[in-house]
Amino acid sequence: MEEDSVNGSPARFFDKDKDCIEIGCGGGATINRVAKKFRQCLGIDIFNYTEPFKEQQKKWDAHNSAFRVVNLEKDEFTEKFQRIISFEVIEHFQNEDTVSKYFDILESGGLAAISVPNKWWIFETHGAHLPLLPWNRVPFFSWLPRPLHERWANARIYTKSRITRLLEKQGFEIITCEYVTAPMDVLKEGKLKRWLLKNIFNSNSTKIPFLATAIFVLAKKPSPKG
Repeated sequence: MEEDSVNGSPARFFDKDKDCIEIGCGGGATINRVAKKFRQCLGIDIFNYTEPFKEQQKKWDAHNSAFRVVNLEKDEFTEKFQRIISFEVIEHFQNEDTVSKYFDILESGGLAAISVPNKWWIFETHGAHLPLLPWNRVPFFSWLPRPLHERWANARIYTKSRITRLLEKQGFEIITCEYVTAPMDVLKEGKLKRWLLKNIFNSNSTKIPFLATAIFVLAKKPSPKG
């Protein structure tokens, strides 16, 4: 998972002297799981996940986390954090340049752990509205040219170059960018799943694009020069 990629990065992401915000936290499974590795944590989402967030707080005994309904594309948000987590969120923004808000939220020298769906994965992870095809995860649909894909897809997908260009455009410095392998969680337990996990998807990351469901990026907001 993306947390493993953070752990393996050359930069120290987890820090009990830092405050962390998760953008697009959903029910809070991620931010509450890692809450004890930070000073204070805030999870925000455009939907009200107050109750499931409380359940995750209880599950992980997270006393330093909070939830708030925030839409970064519409709401003013002026708080600052030293760490950002945002997994599988950017692709859902109406305008991908909304990631400029990430840069504004992050303090100088701060780090952002981001993941987006990988274009070269065999299946379309977020599905698509395809005529005459009730099953929306058609193999290789994600490999179509961008104009065709974005006409029918439920969300954008990214190549390494596209996501790094987007983040660098906002001022971020890219520390690491890697392919994250498929978790195989949709497969039933059995011989096939065990074989795949042992022989194909036996690492959290890969250099082979079509074996990865997502792209993980660790980015930094540079400190002012001088």
